Amino acid sequence: MRPVTDLQRKVAPFKVVTDMVPAGDQPAAIAEIEKRIRAGEKDTVLLGATGTGKTATVAWLAERLDRPVLVMLPNKTLAAQFANELREMLPDNAVEYFVSYYDYYQPEAYIPQTDTYIEKDSSINDEVERLRHSATNSLLTRRDTIVVASVSCIYGLGTPQEYLDRMLRLHIGDRMDRDALLRHLVGMQYSRNDLAFTRGTFRVRGDTIEIIPQYEELAVRIEMFGDEVERLSTLHPLTGEVITEDRELYVFPATHYVAGEERMARAIASIEAELAERLAELEQAGKLLEAQRLRMRTTYDIEMMRQVGSCSGIENYSRHIDGRAAGSAPNTLLDYFPEDFLLVIDESHQTVPQIGAMYEGDASRKRMLVDHGFRLPSASDNRPLTWDEFCERIGQTIYLSATPGPYEMQQVGGDVVEQVIRPTGLVDPQVIIKPTKGQIDDLLEEIRLRTERNERVLVTTLTKKMSEDLTDYLLENGVRARYLHSEVDTLRRIELLRELRMGEFDVLVGINLLREGLDLPEVSLVAILDADKEGFLRSGTALIQTIGRAARNVSGEVHMYADKITPSMERAIDETNRRREKQVAYNVARGVDPQPLRKRIADILDQINREDADTQQLIGGAGRQQSRGKSPVPGLSSRNKSGDKTTAPRGDLVTLIEQLTDQMRAAAAELQFEVAARLRDEIKELKHELRGMQAAGV
Repeated sequence: MRPVTDLQRKVAPFKVVTDMVPAGDQPAAIAEIEKRIRAGEKDTVLLGATGTGKTATVAWLAERLDRPVLVMLPNKTLAAQFANELREMLPDNAVEYFVSYYDYYQPEAYIPQTDTYIEKDSSINDEVERLRHSATNSLLTRRDTIVVASVSCIYGLGTPQEYLDRMLRLHIGDRMDRDALLRHLVGMQYSRNDLAFTRGTFRVRGDTIEIIPQYEELAVRIEMFGDEVERLSTLHPLTGEVITEDRELYVFPATHYVAGEERMARAIASIEAELAERLAELEQAGKLLEAQRLRMRTTYDIEMMRQVGSCSGIENYSRHIDGRAAGSAPNTLLDYFPEDFLLVIDESHQTVPQIGAMYEGDASRKRMLVDHGFRLPSASDNRPLTWDEFCERIGQTIYLSATPGPYEMQQVGGDVVEQVIRPTGLVDPQVIIKPTKGQIDDLLEEIRLRTERNERVLVTTLTKKMSEDLTDYLLENGVRARYLHSEVDTLRRIELLRELRMGEFDVLVGINLLREGLDLPEVSLVAILDADKEGFLRSGTALIQTIGRAARNVSGEVHMYADKITPSMERAIDETNRRREKQVAYNVARGVDPQPLRKRIADILDQINREDADTQQLIGGAGRQQSRGKSPVPGLSSRNKSGDKTTAPRGDLVTLIEQLTDQMRAAAAELQFEVAARLRDEIKELKHELRGMQAAGV
């Protein structure tokens, strides 16, 4: 059930801010999708070729339709890329990022064959957790919200109505007992810490209470006079500088799994009843070890919930806390959206099957834990949505893919909206088929030709071992090469792709990781070894995606090494030639000269240097405060809690920009680039406001 809230309002309509204008196939695609959505069509498929600007199309559609949007992608990396691009185009709206908050996650499991219990082990990324809370906060308080999420968003999340009900809402002049207020904060899972003031904590100094909400980088201060709220303000958590004075403040719980005392009491009673019933079943079946194990674990969890309101693995009791019936669907991020939200599924050929597969993978692991007394049967109800449950919770849907899958094609009866013409005029690469005999020698020669032109090469193999062996062989022959596959650390993968673009090496050898979503305009050759080996990695869909990696370079070519043309190869080549002919006809009709895609190689240090230079030009370098501390601090916001701009005097604004610039450079010096990037974005907002004041003569 969708939450009902008087907080939700339209802060601003969706507004695209960019120098770009729709071009190529974009104007027709945007108009056609808008027409279908407004006509009430449930499903729309956008067949969008690589490099045609599908992300920009989504931004312009959001502006036209002006409805909350959920964008789902198959993994965190693509989600981050999509979110960053949308934020650049929609700077005044809430573009949120919602993915699993685990840097490392080993789920709880039991292997009966070896009697091995694997305890849950995880490392939570605090910043990603903040972004998850920020997403739900935006959904419950404003209409102009786009959430970019991975498939994990269909996993169980706390009840949105309870999340709202436990919210703390304060107005100046409210009367509230100070101790009752502190108890309320503890009930919201905030912890008191008067020394280390971090997100999810509060501190008390007499009649003054300061809180850093779980989803914020700023703190809020509540000043009381007796039992009356006398003053409310938003402040910098480190310097204590007051950013805004507020008449109203609200603070959401520190966890999505929050429950009031009455609800928790009911949940504990329900857990105890289930425990008694399950213990009787196990003992009757002669499973005394399992019964003893379950009794010890569950009674300990119950005691923790009684004493502190939570326990490790509390999500396994979510059915009782939510008051749901056995087997019923959990609450998820989808339940935080209003009824009229628009769903966009990117890389749908990959994302749709993932959505359908998540439930059974989770259920098989939970069944083993329940059968052997590690969890109550109700733990199985802490799960992802089934496919049918997912479909019940979504409305109008747009599927984006260069290779739409059978499900989405069936939904629209094959009637797709095409976006295959690139605004740059770039043409799909030429596909050349070569024999496998002597393929490595031929590949070496092709690599040599590309390196002489300062271009890059991708080589796809079928196995990890083959990718490593080929990389070794290329290195022995003087080729600067690296390999990339699933065993390469996640951060190292990102570094490898950047190093390839920078020219630190020339050839990247990989498997299927080189398919979807990689923007590598320097790559002019994609070599596909064993192209005629039918299978998942050489299916028509996989080949079309792989071919797309060479579609961002004017001289892009794809070399398929094969001794026969398989049906998958034929399909991929025919589709590539169809798109190629359409682009060429467009270019000829309009006199378009294909331009190479000049996609900037993102380097936070370059961005920081540019931002600093712009700051110097705007406010001058005199009198800059040298406040470069050892620990960079979170960015300051130029908006108050209601989303309004600050009304700080011009001099204070200049000082604030100077301080944040120092902190940004300190963060970069200590290699904390995420913090530096956030500070950079805050500085941009503040400078935009300062320029407005200068233009107005304030």
